[in-house]
Amino acid sequence: MNRIKVLIADDHRIVADGLRTILEPEYELVGIADNGRSLVEQATKLEPDVVVADISMPSLNGLDAMELLQKQDCKAKFIFLTMHKDVTYAAKAIRQGAVGYVLKHAASEELLRAMQSVLSGEKFISPEIADGLQNADEQLSELEEHKMLTTRQREVLQLFAEGKSAKEVAATLGISARTAENHKARIMTQLRLGSTSELVKYAIRHGLIASP
Repeated sequence: MNRIKVLIADDHRIVADGLRTILEPEYELVGIADNGRSLVEQATKLEPDVVVADISMPSLNGLDAMELLQKQDCKAKFIFLTMHKDVTYAAKAIRQGAVGYVLKHAASEELLRAMQSVLSGEKFISPEIADGLQNADEQLSELEEHKMLTTRQREVLQLFAEGKSAKEVAATLGISARTAENHKARIMTQLRLGSTSELVKYAIRHGLIASP
């Protein structure tokens, strides 16, 4: 019988190696991605059954990587393993199609339970935040504002927030530098942001990039 194939995505190698130690005895680890774009490439190529991914990753965050893969008809089940304890992040992940949400500090106790649950067709949320999901809809207004952005706009926002230049953003996304700048200007107008520092704060608040 073929073992379940798992792809790990985390930009911290120590964390990824720890996840490997937890998962390998029971599952086939097919790859480790260290950023969101690598996650999309590897998932497309390797066709894993389950993706265990961080939310805040360089180049492309985990939620947007999942959305891009969904548009490509990727069938992998997504479990997000994250430091974000805010229940709104969990609610957003589940709304977008994730089936698991595990807090990093509890991974050694909860990740295998999460795997068993999602492979049985159930969702798994870390018990520490599970109760709060019942009231999460009341807390999602700001995150719904974030959803006003298109996937491409969120990609551009994240790359600029990471400190990339317009040329670097353009090279990453296969667009012109002028188009990248135009995207940035529209994003800042749409979100009523007055400076690049406000854009960075916005990206941190929404989990697009990690806090410094």
